[in-house]
Amino acid sequence: MREIVLDTETTGLEANNGDRVVEIGCVEMVNRILTGNTYHVYINPERAMPAEAFAVHGLSEEFLSDKPKFPEIADAFLDFIADDTLVIHNAAFDIGFLNAELSRMGRTPIARDRVVDTVALARRKHPGASAKLDDLMSRYGIDSSRRVKHGALLDSELLAEVYSELLGGRQAMLVGLVDEEGGAPRLVVDHVAAPQRPLPLPTRLTADEITVHRDFIAGMADKAIWNQYLVDEARETGTGG
Repeated sequence: MREIVLDTETTGLEANNGDRVVEIGCVEMVNRILTGNTYHVYINPERAMPAEAFAVHGLSEEFLSDKPKFPEIADAFLDFIADDTLVIHNAAFDIGFLNAELSRMGRTPIARDRVVDTVALARRKHPGASAKLDDLMSRYGIDSSRRVKHGALLDSELLAEVYSELLGGRQAMLVGLVDEEGGAPRLVVDHVAAPQRPLPLPTRLTADEITVHRDFIAGMADKAIWNQYLVDEARETGTGG
């Protein structure tokens, strides 16, 4: 299953009132594992950069002046995301801006039913707690020291980690890509073993229930599979004859 974790930076908060997209960052996940495949672009918004927006992402009007305009990158962007699920934090904001840009070109908007909003996921999993990305990273112990200012690609990478945690925790960790003797690179995944309890949980069965069960097994044939469990239990507890 392919998913694209996506983030944008913009000139402001009003997609339908003159603000524009200035950066798009995407990271690819397959079966909830980062593949290392990314898409990243800076975009000339064809307008001035408000001081408030510059303070957030640090992208100046001068820096963006020689970057491609949205119609020049639209095809490459749409090819990268294809028809796969998009994972976005506060999705209405980013999709609103991207669809406003596509609308200016007369292109088909991105359907909202293909989007997973991690804010909604966080609010369901942690009701009453903050769903801000920084707070979620802190909750899950994700290193955010590189996040001096907002950046679309970095925020997508961090959001991918948060997304994995929101779904129940990361079960595998990407180690890297290796080249097999000049052949195509292959993905190497190191599966992380689940933590083990130092002691098994105590049984919930009463002594009478255990006795009834043993009597029931005794009435079965010698090849009954339950006999093997009784032998193993006796070895572990030292109660065997």
